[in-house]
Amino acid sequence: RMAARRALKAVLVDLSGTLHIEDSAVPGAQEALKRQATFFDFLWLRRAPVTIRFVTNTTKECKRDLLERLTKLGFDIAENEIFTSLTAARNLLEQKQVRPLLLVDDKALPDFTGIATDDPNAVVVGLAPEHFHYEMMNRAFRLILDGAPLIAIHKARYFKKKDGLALGPGPFVTGLEYATDAKATVVGKPEQTFFLEALRGIDCAPEEAVMIGDDCRDDVGGAQNAGMRGILVRTGKYRPADEGKINPAPYLTCENFPAAVEHILEHLL
Repeated sequence: RMAARRALKAVLVDLSGTLHIEDSAVPGAQEALKRQATFFDFLWLRRAPVTIRFVTNTTKECKRDLLERLTKLGFDIAENEIFTSLTAARNLLEQKQVRPLLLVDDKALPDFTGIATDDPNAVVVGLAPEHFHYEMMNRAFRLILDGAPLIAIHKARYFKKKDGLALGPGPFVTGLEYATDAKATVVGKPEQTFFLEALRGIDCAPEEAVMIGDDCRDDVGGAQNAGMRGILVRTGKYRPADEGKINPAPYLTCENFPAAVEHILEHLL
């Protein structure tokens, strides 16, 4: 079945949990991306005839700060190679021409520069622990009851921090949905539109792409529902038996990002 697929043109790579966990890189991840040839040539994805996009649901920081973090960790990544759920959310706000109540981390606000937020008539929820308190959630609740659309940058259940797993925005979005009988519009992974938007401009069909990530549902399941192949890595938020949480199962499960790159170079090109 896989042999009938078209040649691979693009690799989408998750960031948090796949390439790094907070300010620590996944061992070997930088080497798997470098541009120059070395003795470990077979591992270097940059030398493969594919386009790479780094796709992330992170809402904790703007794209500029995210790129700075990755550069400090030794990753050779260009800003135009990163596609974030914040970008997708901003695009939607501009399309709808609404004024959002932004429940996002203050570090993410630069990605919404120029978007009017006075007298809000929409609610946008990202990962914003400092905003997830009763007063702010109740303000969002009342706006939604009055007809404001609820926009979830993503609905991840949890994510990986150095000291363990932590709640994502998903439970808070679901709480607002439950209280208001509203349904959130989700713009990040695992939404099909997110993956297709990430491929825009690459001249690549979904079946010509593969996604690498640590979240079985949002990264792998979402990509496979969009027509791509999905590779699950056992780093970041991965938990034993995650493979059984989606149907169809991941195209491949492997130990880490370098192992995923090795598989791609040996078997998909």
